[in-house]
Amino acid sequence: MTPTITAFKASPDRGRGLARDMGVRWALEEVGLPYEVRLVSFAEMKQHDHRARHPFGQIPTYEEGDLALFESGAIVFHLAQHHPGLLPDDPKARARAVTWMFAALSTVEPAVVERSMASLFERDKPWFEARQSMLDDRVHARLRDLSDHLGDADWLDGAFSAGDLLMVTVLRRLGGSGLLEEHPSIAAYVARGEARPAYRRAFEAQLAVFTAAAGA
Repeated sequence: MTPTITAFKASPDRGRGLARDMGVRWALEEVGLPYEVRLVSFAEMKQHDHRARHPFGQIPTYEEGDLALFESGAIVFHLAQHHPGLLPDDPKARARAVTWMFAALSTVEPAVVERSMASLFERDKPWFEARQSMLDDRVHARLRDLSDHLGDADWLDGAFSAGDLLMVTVLRRLGGSGLLEEHPSIAAYVARGEARPAYRRAFEAQLAVFTAAAGA
């Protein structure tokens, strides 16, 4: 059965591949699973039909038969568990890959998102510069730790995994900030993720939605 995901009908990221369905699209492309997309407006996201799939009225959601999931990390984990290509066969390597999935969403993303939100909504506040400096330092600390772990390796733990997929998805939110460029090994790591054919297909699919909406 072909799964269906939900995505923004008019994405606020302007086609930059930052909306939350991007990681799910990428995972689906990595495992070679065809999928359909239901586009929803901001108003539709808050209506009963969508909230039945996502209690918090957000995107993405994932439907496959009578299974309905929300939260991009949970959806990627489900796909990685049930389709080859995103988790190693070795039990210990598999457990480490799952650990990196959690690290991406629980350790790295909060610092990245808090910085992004401050830049968007607090720039006119008198405390912005001091707060921005503190948030930058927090992100740099995460990037230094990640760089130390990565070293000269291509991926976080052997072959590319769902851990790398989610980590690259999170780190891409720093694009344009200049922070990634101060950590060359991490910038190169993100570039390797973006160069994967599955990533390119997912990015183009998401961009096509924005382009169509912008031209409507």
